[in-house]
Amino acid sequence: MTRVVTTVEALRAEEARLVRLAQDASASAGSQPGEGGAQAGPAPARARSGGAGRPVVALVPTMGALHAGHAELVRRARAAADVVVVSIFVNPLQFGDPADLARYPSTLEADLRILEAEGADLAFAPSAAEMYPSGEPMVRVSAGRMGTVLEGASRPGHFDGMLTVVAKLFNAAAPRGEADFLAFFGEKDAQQLALIRRMAADLTIDVEVRGVPIVRDADGLALSSRNRFLSAEEREQALVLSRVLAGLRRDAEAGRPLGLEAARAELEAAPGVELDYLELVDPQTFEPLAGGSAGGITRTADTDDGSACGTRRTADAAGGMAPTGSRAEGAAPWGVVVVAARVGAVRLLDNLHL
Repeated sequence: MTRVVTTVEALRAEEARLVRLAQDASASAGSQPGEGGAQAGPAPARARSGGAGRPVVALVPTMGALHAGHAELVRRARAAADVVVVSIFVNPLQFGDPADLARYPSTLEADLRILEAEGADLAFAPSAAEMYPSGEPMVRVSAGRMGTVLEGASRPGHFDGMLTVVAKLFNAAAPRGEADFLAFFGEKDAQQLALIRRMAADLTIDVEVRGVPIVRDADGLALSSRNRFLSAEEREQALVLSRVLAGLRRDAEAGRPLGLEAARAELEAAPGVELDYLELVDPQTFEPLAGGSAGGITRTADTDDGSACGTRRTADAAGGMAPTGSRAEGAAPWGVVVVAARVGAVRLLDNLHL
């Protein structure tokens, strides 16, 4: 059963209790931590290469309005960890427009049903006053240069607010004992994921950040909590984003130069679609890459666990589509094509790892 906690103190107390239960169960059964978790279930693989004999805590940060993509995050966390914590908090710091914040959907009861079905142990659902007890914080995490380009240029201050709350969530959920710590994020928000990884490295935060491939509906649209605001006509118009990325994937798989200019032209001509950007960038720094084919660009290292954003689709029990990565296991992407566009009143993001 998923237990709901609303304060950092309660989160830490419940998490510590579940870690002790995992330790006791491991000691009494002679099993490795990470096998079965705090709840009954199939034995997951070890989450990390180190820390033998240590339980694993996994955090899945969300803003609620959960869908099949979030369910996949929880599923991955459940398979890797003894204790799974899912946070549900709509962070005001990352909204530049108060109307956008007020419009963001809140579906806590439905969210908890999804978490229960996926076996999450704890749902951390704090108030704004709990997260920011002194009001708007005087000190924030800066996203630096990477936070000022692409999505950061279109939404000034967004990434500073996002990193600030993620740092606070890491601090709140990090195990205070003999346990390893994982955090799971979706790859749809590719720039966000890159910034979180960089923050963890630069600030020496003891967490392993794992990306999970994009989950798409059967028509190819990347799942987002904002998709519910699309009309039927707008949803049909939005499919051009995934179609364009699929064409670029075919270019890459055939060894052809990427047709980025043609892709931009197609998006700019698409009815109902207001293109913000379509760019090929380095997956770690989000600096633009010149060229446009794997043969013409130096590959960069990546800290991903091998999951891919170029995905095939399979039926998903939560009602969406589940990813089955098309990139070879363990392969690092040499580039990522990122796209952002507005369809009606809805801003949509998508990407393709190459």
